[in-house]
Amino acid sequence: MPTGATEAKIFACTQSKELAEKIAAKYGAPLGNVITSTYSDGEFQPSYEESIRGIRVFIIGSTHPGPKNLMEMLLMIDAAKRASARHITAVLPYFGWARQDRKDKPRVPIAAKLVAKMLEAAGATRIITMDLHADQIQGFFEKPVDHLFASTIFLPYLKSLNLDNLTIASPDMGGSKRAYAYSKALESDVVICFKQRAKANVISHMELIGDVTGKNVVLVDDMVDTAGTLTKAADLMMEKGALSVRAICTHPILSGDAYEKLENSKLEELIVTDSIPLKQKSDKIRVLSCADLFAGVMQNVHYNKSISSQFLM
Repeated sequence: MPTGATEAKIFACTQSKELAEKIAAKYGAPLGNVITSTYSDGEFQPSYEESIRGIRVFIIGSTHPGPKNLMEMLLMIDAAKRASARHITAVLPYFGWARQDRKDKPRVPIAAKLVAKMLEAAGATRIITMDLHADQIQGFFEKPVDHLFASTIFLPYLKSLNLDNLTIASPDMGGSKRAYAYSKALESDVVICFKQRAKANVISHMELIGDVTGKNVVLVDDMVDTAGTLTKAADLMMEKGALSVRAICTHPILSGDAYEKLENSKLEELIVTDSIPLKQKSDKIRVLSCADLFAGVMQNVHYNKSISSQFLM
């Protein structure tokens, strides 16, 4: 670290404590002391137990549902603002509510925009996040946003597998840009799944665009929720002659019966980051930590250095 530079402090929201400890260790600073008091009705109050006046604070916390996770981040930011922190950087490994980034039918909210406004209203002066569900969410903020890509974590792992006849796949049309970026880096073919939904989280029909015969396929997506799309795509590709199917998903939401679907599918491996803690262990899930990525970017942000080397996509 540069000599004479102002110290920064790192704090964790409850839901991301384990990841924050890893990031702090990589950063080279202790995790700051926060205690949370809880009332009998469930209301809670975080409290910084050390001075943060005049310094930069990094507050680490993914905002995946339920709403407590987002509320805790907002309260932590507000408390830092009222304690006279100079810079308040919200580090959101997973930016929740991001699937609601537009009005896809009448009389619905744009929750991603609302969350952005709430973070800024609370007092965040900068946002660091990873693999947003939609790139345009960066434009919902009036403050600087550092949008990191987990490809810097996943690509070295994929290359280490030394898979022959590698093909990158997108589980839907919306992820085709991401799939093409991976295929360019790996010099591989691309196939795309076309799906139709009956309603949210329910797929009524899926077709495969491209040939996977004799290929080792890697599905690429930003998140896995119910695992319905991934497992259906994996089974379809195996039926079409693929040798193996793996999946890379940055954010392991894994709700409902997702773990059961994974175990019963033909998916060989699901590779995720630790942006969201797993609810249970599975032999099919491999977790790659994003702690190095965030620690390096946080250091460069604090010392006003470029972070362009972190953008492979």
